[in-house]
Amino acid sequence: MSTVVLYRAPTTVADADEIADWLRDRVGSAVEVRDRFLDVHREGPDDTEGLAEAFADSRVLSPYERETGNTMLGIVRYEERALDRPEREGGVLYDGAAVQRALNAALPEDESAPDRLHVALLDRAIGTWGDHDGRWHKRVNVLGQPALVSVPGLYEAPAKPEEYYREQQKTALLSGDAPPREVLEEQVEGEFLVADDPRTTEALKGYVLQAVHCWRTGEGFCDEESCRLSNPHRQPGVVDAQLRDPEFCEDHAELYD
Repeated sequence: MSTVVLYRAPTTVADADEIADWLRDRVGSAVEVRDRFLDVHREGPDDTEGLAEAFADSRVLSPYERETGNTMLGIVRYEERALDRPEREGGVLYDGAAVQRALNAALPEDESAPDRLHVALLDRAIGTWGDHDGRWHKRVNVLGQPALVSVPGLYEAPAKPEEYYREQQKTALLSGDAPPREVLEEQVEGEFLVADDPRTTEALKGYVLQAVHCWRTGEGFCDEESCRLSNPHRQPGVVDAQLRDPEFCEDHAELYD
């Protein structure tokens, strides 16, 4: 691989330039930073309409239904506004594989060379369908071309500590409604990342490297839970893998330390 192209997510606290600097020291490839993918590879009104329809079609309708998509006019118009004003988008889960196909189709032919990997930081929540349990699961990243790294997924996809959910259920029983997330985050002690966490950029470095590693080697996630290339399903595991030393297991330290 000769070039990694990393795209900013300007409505988030993720610092793409800092991630790129860290990546250059480890992968031995050129790392180029660009503005938001959905701006760079969208040239006119036709592109906006097509991408808006693609996002509308990739909306997850129910956690337990495989079928996705709502392309009613109002939904498509919402997605058009979200493309132009991303700070207004939120609360929607998208099929990560479908979004990846749409963004791949948006890449110009001269940008699709096999030695060039595009990695898009996204301000949207993405998920994949689990055949093993018949439900959607939020993800931090979806590997491939382009690779997708969801900033809200960093906070939402890995499960919080058990105490978080116990407190959530207790408050809901007493008040009839779940407490705001911000309240729970203050009440529950434990190791987990929250929205706009100052550790966001540091944690995302490993998830971007996972995309590069998969592209270079064809390998998936590392089985060593403390390695940056692992894919923990719980927040304490994310903290351990991405924010504590050592950064890598012995095998991957030979490649990236």
